[in-house]
Amino acid sequence: MPKDTVHIGLLSDTHGHWDDRIAHYLAGCDEIWHAGDVGDLSVLDAMRNLNTKVRTVFGNIDDYQVRSETNDALHWEIQGIRFCMTHIGGRPGRYAKGIRSLLDANRPDVFICGHSHLLKVQKDPSFGGLYINPGAAGMHGFHSKRTLIKFSITQGKIDDMHVVELGDRAVRSPNK
Repeated sequence: MPKDTVHIGLLSDTHGHWDDRIAHYLAGCDEIWHAGDVGDLSVLDAMRNLNTKVRTVFGNIDDYQVRSETNDALHWEIQGIRFCMTHIGGRPGRYAKGIRSLLDANRPDVFICGHSHLLKVQKDPSFGGLYINPGAAGMHGFHSKRTLIKFSITQGKIDDMHVVELGDRAVRSPNK
């Protein structure tokens, strides 16, 4: 029997970084989705150790080991909501090469990507769905805050979507 409410934790661009804050906020999620640049098999293992379903795509920095356990793109449905996730997606109005055809072929209600390290959630009338980039949960990159997104799916609707700030990307020593 399907669950009435499915709790989702969505992150991207960990670049091999996993810490107790990430684990804390993802604990209790029914599913964890990672939008690429996992960085290391230890991150996949850490997500799996939370005893939940994990959906992951690989990113441009991921090596053969990570790629062998993940996908370039994923398409799935939960409670009638169609999802599509890949790593390099661009953004509404400036999608990466091949993304328009991916959206046209799959007609998702929600398109998820990472890569830019820029947190963004917005409706995109060009494909009639919701665009989500959870920002970056890792320490590498130009982002100042590490983020992930949590939300629920209840009766075929997304609700309770919120951003979790995991802290600053890096804390510099005052002597540097």
